[in-house]
Amino acid sequence: MSTAQNGNHVKVHYTGKLTDGTVFDSSQGREPLAFTLGQGNMIPGFEKGVLGMAVGDTKTVNIQPEEAYGERRDDLLIKVPIDQVPADITPEIGMQLAVNQPDGRQVPVVIAEVNEIEITLDANHHLAGRELVFEIELVEVQ
Repeated sequence: MSTAQNGNHVKVHYTGKLTDGTVFDSSQGREPLAFTLGQGNMIPGFEKGVLGMAVGDTKTVNIQPEEAYGERRDDLLIKVPIDQVPADITPEIGMQLAVNQPDGRQVPVVIAEVNEIEITLDANHHLAGRELVFEIELVEVQ
């Protein structure tokens, strides 16, 4: 029986949790997640967890922030003067927005702070700085 190696196209079912057991994503009830190992389309710790698995294998992997979405970075907190917020937006903590980059890409951000002078946008991934736990089942290797 072959095992999953870099370059293989694989399909997995997974459930992603925080260390307190909170589920943040799952493929249950959906098609399995398909990707090619070694192409960097998945977080490194997830790919490493799938490497060497055989079809039908299940495992639980704990992934540290540096192998997931990285540590939270203070340089990704952006302060914006309140008068630069578009008039059609009433900023609230937790509101999700997108910021246009000079190259045309949009970066998702969350409003972290609001006061009468400025708002603080957080461009960190919402799972940055978190240890993640994935339950993985390998369902196909090509």
